[in-house]
Amino acid sequence: MALVTTGTAMANLGRQVLPPAVWNWSGGYIGGHGGGGYGRTSFSNPFGPSIYGDVVDVPSFVAGGQIGYNWQTNSWVLGLELDGSTAAANGSNTCLAASHLIVSANCNAGPNLFATGTGRIGYAFGALGRTLAYLKAGIAWQNNRGDVVNNVQGKSERHEKTHFDYGQVGGVIGLGVEQALTPAWSVSVEYDYLHFGGPSVATPSTVQLTPLAILPANTTSLSSNYHIGRVGLNYHFGADPEAAPKSDVPPYATSAGSVPPIPYAPGWSFEGGSRLWLSRGRFQWDHGAFYNDSALDPSILVSRLTYHGLNGLSGEVFGRVDVPGERS
Repeated sequence: MALVTTGTAMANLGRQVLPPAVWNWSGGYIGGHGGGGYGRTSFSNPFGPSIYGDVVDVPSFVAGGQIGYNWQTNSWVLGLELDGSTAAANGSNTCLAASHLIVSANCNAGPNLFATGTGRIGYAFGALGRTLAYLKAGIAWQNNRGDVVNNVQGKSERHEKTHFDYGQVGGVIGLGVEQALTPAWSVSVEYDYLHFGGPSVATPSTVQLTPLAILPANTTSLSSNYHIGRVGLNYHFGADPEAAPKSDVPPYATSAGSVPPIPYAPGWSFEGGSRLWLSRGRFQWDHGAFYNDSALDPSILVSRLTYHGLNGLSGEVFGRVDVPGERS
C-alpha cells in the first residue's frame, strides 16, 4: 500500500504546473509620478481660415500623484485610479491672421493642472505574474490659461490683450506596464492621450488695412490635446515594505509552501527586446516692430513664425538564444 502511495506522489510531482499568475495585484495603492510630453491648443479664427494655422504647440512637464484599487481574478486585473498632476507648460504662435491685410495676434496657451479618473483592465504575466500590462480610459480635467495679444498697429503702439483661465472636462485613454519590485513597491511606465474641447473666449479688436477698418472684438473657440509619457512609483497597502521577493515563493502567495519551485526545463529558449527613443523639437523666429524707424524692438512683437518637424527617431533590437544542453 505504501509503494502505491509513493508511486502516485511521484507521478503527480512530474505533472506539477505552476499557476499562470501567483503574484496577487489585488488591493489599494498610492504613489507618485513624473514625466512630460507635448500638446496643442487650437484657436478658431473668427475672420476666416488662418494663414498661420492658429495652432499653439505646448511642451509640457508634469509631476503628481495617484491612488487606486485593483481586483484580480486569475491573470486578469481590473482597477480604478484617480490621479492629479501639476504641469509646467507654455507655448505661443502667431494667430488670427486670415490674410496679410488683417493685423494678426499672438496666441499664448499653457495648462497648469491635470486630473483624471479612469478604469483599468490588465493582464498579469511572467513566471510569477509580477508584470502587469494594462489599458485605461476615463474622464479628464485640465486648467488652461493664456491670452490673445494683438500685434502692433503702428510704430511703438501696442494693442490690448484678452486673457483666459478656464477648467474643462475631457477624455483620456492610455496604456502602460507595471512591474512589481517587492511585495509593497512597484514601478510603472505609461502613455496617456488627453483631449479637451474648450469655451469661447474673447479676442481684442483689430485692424483691417485694405479697406481701412476697425474689426470689433470677437470670440474664438479653443480645443486642445496632449501626449504625455510618465514613470510612476506605487506603494501597495497591506504588504511588508522591506520584504524581498523570492524566486521560488511568490511574495503574495496565501501559503508559502503551496507553490512549488519552477522546474528545470531543457530545450531551446529565446530572449529579446527593443528600445525606442523619440525626440521632438521646433524653432521659432520672432519679428519685432521698428523703433525710431531703424532698430527692431523685440518687446513689440509683430509676428512669430514657428517651424515644426525637427523630429528624430532611433532605437535598437537585441536578442539571445540558448541552445539545448546538459544541465551541469
